[in-house]
Amino acid sequence: MNHSESTLREWEDKMKLEEMNSKIEEILKELTLEEKVKMIHGDALFYSGAVERLSIPAVNMSDGPMGVRQEFPKASWVPVGNSDDFVTYCPSNSAIAATWNKDLAYRAGVVMGQEARGRGKDIILGPGINIKRIPANGRNFEYMSEDPYLISQLVVPLIKGIQESDVAACVKHFALNNQETERLWVNVEIDERALREIYLPGFEAAVKKGGVESLMGAYNLIRGQHCCENKMLLKNILRDEWGYDGTIISDWDAVHDTKAAAESPLDIEMSVTYDFDDYKLANPLIEAVKKGEAKESDIDEKVHHILLMMFRLKMIGALAEERKAGCYNTPEHRSEVRGVAEESFVLLKNDDNRLPLSDKGLKELLVIGDNAERLHALGGGSAEIKALYEISPLMGIKSQLGGNTKVTYKRGYYVSPKEESQESWQEKSTDENLDQGAVVNARKQVSDEVRKKRDELRAEAVEAAAHFKDVILVVGLNHDYDVEGFDRDDITLPYEQDRLIEEVLEVNPDTVIVMMAGNAVSMGKWKDKAKTILWQWYCGMEGGNVLADIIFGRVNPSGKLPESMPYRMEDCGAIALGEYPGRPLTDEEKKLMNAHITEEYKDGIYVGYRYYEKYNVPVQYCFGHGLSYTTFEYSDITAVIDEFSVKNSKDKYQDGGEIILDESIKDKMAAKVSLNVKNTGKRFGKEIIEVYVGKSDSRVDRPFKELKGFEKVSLEAGASSHVTVELPIMAFSYYNEAKKNFVAENGKYQIYVGKSLEDIQKVCEVEI
Repeated sequence: MNHSESTLREWEDKMKLEEMNSKIEEILKELTLEEKVKMIHGDALFYSGAVERLSIPAVNMSDGPMGVRQEFPKASWVPVGNSDDFVTYCPSNSAIAATWNKDLAYRAGVVMGQEARGRGKDIILGPGINIKRIPANGRNFEYMSEDPYLISQLVVPLIKGIQESDVAACVKHFALNNQETERLWVNVEIDERALREIYLPGFEAAVKKGGVESLMGAYNLIRGQHCCENKMLLKNILRDEWGYDGTIISDWDAVHDTKAAAESPLDIEMSVTYDFDDYKLANPLIEAVKKGEAKESDIDEKVHHILLMMFRLKMIGALAEERKAGCYNTPEHRSEVRGVAEESFVLLKNDDNRLPLSDKGLKELLVIGDNAERLHALGGGSAEIKALYEISPLMGIKSQLGGNTKVTYKRGYYVSPKEESQESWQEKSTDENLDQGAVVNARKQVSDEVRKKRDELRAEAVEAAAHFKDVILVVGLNHDYDVEGFDRDDITLPYEQDRLIEEVLEVNPDTVIVMMAGNAVSMGKWKDKAKTILWQWYCGMEGGNVLADIIFGRVNPSGKLPESMPYRMEDCGAIALGEYPGRPLTDEEKKLMNAHITEEYKDGIYVGYRYYEKYNVPVQYCFGHGLSYTTFEYSDITAVIDEFSVKNSKDKYQDGGEIILDESIKDKMAAKVSLNVKNTGKRFGKEIIEVYVGKSDSRVDRPFKELKGFEKVSLEAGASSHVTVELPIMAFSYYNEAKKNFVAENGKYQIYVGKSLEDIQKVCEVEI
């Protein structure tokens, strides 16, 4: 059985939905009002309430963007301190996206699901799939891409992999949680087309194709109403339009009004505080029902969704004894996450084929950079992981080279230690009076002592670099900057790293630059001077070993950027065209919504590469860019229309020169792109073929081109492969606000086949 078939819904052949619903109705009749309410709110920081009388268990949740989080007490954010909750540290979602490999996304999900069940969890709170709209979003490292199609293609196998283990994935944050600045109190105003084309497709795919069992509402407001209480978002779109019958969970402390939350489709309220009985959907809801201000039938519906999830996860019912047990910290898991990491590294630049380095006869090597020895697992906010181990770049390099090579390490730059305790970070993070600006400004405050240390470390590193032939400089960000709760105010490198890189390159132009970050950084000051730049995400426990494998040629890099790399933060459309991070509310707006600021998404559909192409804004590295140690040649590129499918769609759904994309035809194949790919180099490699679609004569404003297909192939040196990429009719569509549907215009379309957004090998024209 392949993974596309192995979903949580398989066993419904044994127990049909009708039967489950019937059993749920019987249970509802047995539950008291108080018991029902207990089930729909947190009874601990990561548990909902149980009903022991009826053998209904609590729902056990865990944060999980990069692994299963360590254990916490019922009512404290200070970890328990167990010795048995170390886990496999997985690559970030950005790393998964950089692989452009659906099978690897599935395998990463399998690891996550097995580890979650192995730790006794019912829901793993991930994956995060919010659009990378702002290149300085502190939480971008948890997310996948700026492109909705790439997200949609990777989140589905990831979810299926997780849920194979009888544990629910919880896709988040629904929706438009695209910044950390004022994340709890920013109201987003957005046009319907941008919402449908850019920000919702990943979630829609997660629901309709991934069968995701739970979904987390976001902190922010949309059109004046908080997401976890938002009728338009949760009822009209999620429940009614998409037919979602899974469990909706609030983000922690994202519920603000008892009546609004009770009437919304939200099922479980969670929060960061310990007064569990005082949550909005706790005692206040019971009082509201008794006063006639809330309906018990609304509570019944919430409990129904929770019980349905429990049946599907085999938490209750006849199949409970068959529920999978899971496992964690297995050798197989470590192997799988290493495999994901191997395909996530992106070779941005490699002049003169500087990489790979030869380790034969290598007598000495200099490694520079705080990031070479820094460990990242226990950082980033709720993404923190108590890793069984984490191989740093320095450890990976030294352990693989062995004792015949002398590896010298110089720190190079100084990172000031945090002065503020992080014990209660999560609770503080939802403080309405939290001064985010003060935290950001504090990053820039440099004491004379810190400045002196940086000068000393930089001078020492530069001096050493001048006397070594081979130098590896590991720089970038860490979880002081890639962190939940705060955005960066620019994308420049912190800790005076630009100066360090420039001075090292001046004395040793052959230095290999390794950039470790989960977010875009500016490299414009020195990019042209560097011969080699290798991008490393937060790649999990085996990241250092994989880095060494790539540097010394045991692994050929095959990752490509899932996002654009602008020169400056101000170059992105959200800032150039929009209101980021938001403007103060007017007096009239204050009367209408519970928010601090409001932000109109004036960039609309022009997010990421769509903006840079439309407005001709140069970037450091484009979307889809990534080099290899070998070379690939494309030939015999063709694109043909499936005449029967298109004609059938036209005949049934034609309206004023546009094909209205009814649900029955959205996934029907409309065009087929074929080509031959040959590895023309001297070593094994993997290549990603990218297919974009555009319409130069469209009657509406449309991006120049948009990603609509891709395929990754593996080829030995000299080998060829015939590749076919099928494009559904949806690939040619846009969202028509008047018709409230996606439509495909009649006429000619351009199909771009390339190695990246900018490296297009051929443009084919087809007509619909």
